[in-house]
Amino acid sequence: METEASWVHWTQRARDWTVAAIAGLSGGAVLMVLDILWSSVVVGGGPWQTSHMIAPIFLGPEAVQKSAYDFSIGVVTIALATHYVLGVVFGLILAAFMAPLGLDATPGRALGTGAVFGLGLYVVNFFGLVHWFPWLAELRGWPTLAAHLVFGIVAALLYWKLQRTPKLA
Repeated sequence: METEASWVHWTQRARDWTVAAIAGLSGGAVLMVLDILWSSVVVGGGPWQTSHMIAPIFLGPEAVQKSAYDFSIGVVTIALATHYVLGVVFGLILAAFMAPLGLDATPGRALGTGAVFGLGLYVVNFFGLVHWFPWLAELRGWPTLAAHLVFGIVAALLYWKLQRTPKLA
């Protein structure tokens, strides 16, 4: 007697890597807009606060500014490049397990998978990576969590909607 869960469909269905990259890039764009709006309107740190927290990953901890988060073309360029490259990578990772498990078969599955993925990214980024990048702890909180949930949901739903490989029922 087979005891396979009805929601698990392990198949060799092809993943749509192009759509996965677009979905991750789009999810990253939505996250970036939410972050800029939140840090400008609610927090008051200015629209470049997160950029000043991301760029030091490559520029070194001495680049973290505590007082003013002024616009800097170098900081913003590095932060945007990092943000969007990671968005694409995370979109590819999301597609890597969504397709073979049938988690992209319905909008509901995609939404749930995206939310769990966004939560996982938040935990890794703001609790796991703070060992190496302690200044990221300043970004912890429900607004950053919400933005990561939105990233995962947007990326997963876009992958579900745009993929060109056959969907499972």
